[in-house]
Amino acid sequence: MEAAAEPSAGRDRDGQEDDGAMIAFFDVETTVPSGSGRGGGGGGGYSLLEFGAILVCPRRLIEVENFSTLIRPSDLNTISSLSIRCNGITRDSVTAAPSFGDVAHKVFSILHGRVWAGHNILRFDCARIREAFAEIGRPPPEPMGTIDTLPLLTQRFGRRAGNMKMATLATYFGLGPQKHRSLDDVRLNLEVVKYCAAVLFLESNVSTASPVKSFLTGNSTTVNCNNQSDIPAVPNLVDNLQGSSCFDNNAGEFSHDLGQYNHPRLKDDAAYLLTQIEQMRIDSSQLYSAASVKRNSASNSPDAIRNLSSCSGFLEPDDVLLNCITVTHTNLSPTVKKMHILHLNVPLWICCRDLVIHFGISTKFMDHTGRPKLSILVNAPESLCLVLSICDSLVQRSFRSFGSNSEWRSLIKKNAFTNSSTIRLHIPTISNYDATTYSTEIYRREASGDMNKLIFSKFDVAELDLLLAPGTIVDGFFCFDTYDYQQHAGIRLVAKSLVIHSR
Repeated sequence: MEAAAEPSAGRDRDGQEDDGAMIAFFDVETTVPSGSGRGGGGGGGYSLLEFGAILVCPRRLIEVENFSTLIRPSDLNTISSLSIRCNGITRDSVTAAPSFGDVAHKVFSILHGRVWAGHNILRFDCARIREAFAEIGRPPPEPMGTIDTLPLLTQRFGRRAGNMKMATLATYFGLGPQKHRSLDDVRLNLEVVKYCAAVLFLESNVSTASPVKSFLTGNSTTVNCNNQSDIPAVPNLVDNLQGSSCFDNNAGEFSHDLGQYNHPRLKDDAAYLLTQIEQMRIDSSQLYSAASVKRNSASNSPDAIRNLSSCSGFLEPDDVLLNCITVTHTNLSPTVKKMHILHLNVPLWICCRDLVIHFGISTKFMDHTGRPKLSILVNAPESLCLVLSICDSLVQRSFRSFGSNSEWRSLIKKNAFTNSSTIRLHIPTISNYDATTYSTEIYRREASGDMNKLIFSKFDVAELDLLLAPGTIVDGFFCFDTYDYQQHAGIRLVAKSLVIHSR
């Protein structure tokens, strides 16, 4: 058995307590499942063989605590020759090791409530941690935020080192071979991030083309649709809008190559990566909060829901003045813009009634904690398509005017056979320690017209799937959440409230 390293005190170099702000870099080693499970993102028969983590002070980038342990799987026969070739962990080496249940408390204390960091953790390590806790019947730790260095370095450093595997990056920087052991790999991960940030920082100072702009410029660009007559019919709306006054034609379009050393954008990229090292958080799901916009505080009551579009800022599609839709932006970082869709200078919130669910709850994608992202696919009437198409086009144009070359994902999906349109409504969740709830308010409208708010005692996808089955009619009250992340950009429709019609 490999002994766990004794953790040092959770203090920074000055001896000050800094526990809450520390970042947990972690890595797991697992068995390699046979058959179709190999290489998958979830399940597939993985068993933990080793867990390793270091806690890092984000301002000094120093290791202040570490922990690693081998883990004995419930079935030693899952350790195949292929697993041994991958990480060198044999059956003999884990025979006397603790089970995961024996070390779960320590793993939980290291991870829970902290920012998690690692290479490819969103697709692999986070899921393995959740599975391990589920197997012993305990709630898993929840991160305060996550940063996956695989997409971050791919986007900011580029593929100049070849593929973005940790071993390739380590070789590129002369850091030695990857050992595929948890504690060694997390330390290697931190060193690679430091080297990438340093290279971008140095490159940003090679060129003297222009000074680095202030992190927060305070500038706000507005793109609007200012001519009602410029709005064509829905089927050709996106194409026809390209030449209309619905776009700011003075906004230049450009793309950038992260591998070109002296590109002016590298100054911002270096500063952004350094900022990310300090903050260690990627979360593209933050909704725009308009504190200055007053909304009816009783909007969650049944009476308010009945008149939501008139008293709480939600607009029916037919009530939206198309020439009053504008797009503004705020700077989340020097190179990351958040677009906001406004109507008459307040955030645009839409109410659309009698939507028919085409597909029930989807769990195809995972959030930063490894929990399924919930969404439903509903029909989109023509009046709603008109509003959404304009929003889609304006936001796309705005992102491109700031240099985004991400693939655009359209809001509206068109079925060529039925000539019908569908949209996806997202149902976000909120995690509070051991409890997870839906942030979407869900109501049931009875045949009598009475409406009752549904209270859920636990996070249960199966229960929600029964309520939101295909063919069910719902009233949707939703807002817009724009994103440009991992080479994909678009708009999410986030359900604030759903009213389910009784069958």
